[in-house]
Amino acid sequence: MKVIDLTHTIRENMPVYPGTEPPRLTGANSYDKDGFKETYLQMFSHTGTHVDPPAHLYAEGRTLDEFPPEQFIGKAFVIDCRALREGEAIGVEQLKKYGELPKKADFLLFNLGWDKRWGTEAYFGDYPCVDDELLEYIINGKYKGIGFDVIGLDPIADAKLTRHNKLFKACEMINIENLKNLDLCGEGLFWFGCFPLKIDNCDGAPVRAMAWFE
Repeated sequence: MKVIDLTHTIRENMPVYPGTEPPRLTGANSYDKDGFKETYLQMFSHTGTHVDPPAHLYAEGRTLDEFPPEQFIGKAFVIDCRALREGEAIGVEQLKKYGELPKKADFLLFNLGWDKRWGTEAYFGDYPCVDDELLEYIINGKYKGIGFDVIGLDPIADAKLTRHNKLFKACEMINIENLKNLDLCGEGLFWFGCFPLKIDNCDGAPVRAMAWFE
């Protein structure tokens, strides 16, 4: 079995969404003093490679802990959008070249090549986002989730989170952000998992996202 890690490592001073604080990993117990190591974690629920549920935007929306476990596993397909320039939209034409394959997936993952900018100011640039037509296609497609190798479904400049609102108002799926290594997943269907911590009333959580091939 071949496994590809699609997850950024959580560490102090890592890239975080503008206006939030990076995580703090504080030593709580040590080998020398206590005979074991334990770390006190402080971080926002949308740190690093993470999942958004409808409850991220809507008080009545489903929280992550309310989803069944099968929501976070299934067949995925990567849409290669690396030819798009900054500020361009991701449209349905990006899907058409793959024929019927995107319709057979549980998860659509969009490869913008943006993970190569991780750790630089360019990561917070004007990355391409899905347009209204593609968002409607996704909503009507009954997918388990969508994912991106950028920091948001919406542009950073969109404080109203227009796409998040439209997606989560229309359906109960998950949105995965800050993925990496999507260029290693090939052009076919593969197994994908993105399992969050099961936290009560959870509006979002970091995940260990991976692809595997049997």
